[in-house]
Amino acid sequence: MKRGLFVGRFQPVHNGHMKALEFIKERVDEVIIGIGSAQASHTLKNPFTTSERMEMLIRALDEAGFERRYYLIPLPDINFNAIWATYVVSMVPRFDVVFTGNSLVAQLFREKGYEVIVQPMFRKDILSATEIRKRMVEGKPWEDLVPKSVAEFIREIHGVERIRMLATNLEKNENELQAPIRIPEF
Repeated sequence: MKRGLFVGRFQPVHNGHMKALEFIKERVDEVIIGIGSAQASHTLKNPFTTSERMEMLIRALDEAGFERRYYLIPLPDINFNAIWATYVVSMVPRFDVVFTGNSLVAQLFREKGYEVIVQPMFRKDILSATEIRKRMVEGKPWEDLVPKSVAEFIREIHGVERIRMLATNLEKNENELQAPIRIPEF
């Protein structure tokens, strides 16, 4: 039994992620999908919660016909590159090989003695979560860049509206919009 590791933020899950997972599926029996920046949500870079990203992955993997040969593991950031690979190893089940398109991730796991397969990137020019979020903000078509089930889920949770709100930087203007709350003294 050979098990692979694939880590991403999935903000949102897109067709490039799915192509990568198809590539991985052909090479291992099981895949651990690490959901990076698990503590982050409701920011323009990380608009979706971990549970929302897990739901996107489950739906997309079901839509793609993946058998239950995967594990979804939340991985909060530690912001300490020298020990990041060791941290990930402590958070996930045993694995044999790491799949990544990220040179830093590849280097960190190679230093720990793991086999690393650098997977091909699939239309990185448009199949990136950054590009998809940008299109959402600008009101441009984005649905064809994600699995149908993910587009449906994002609509269900009003994800585009959330991202547009985050892009307005409303938080900075909030103080001007609300009068201070005064607690009466007794």
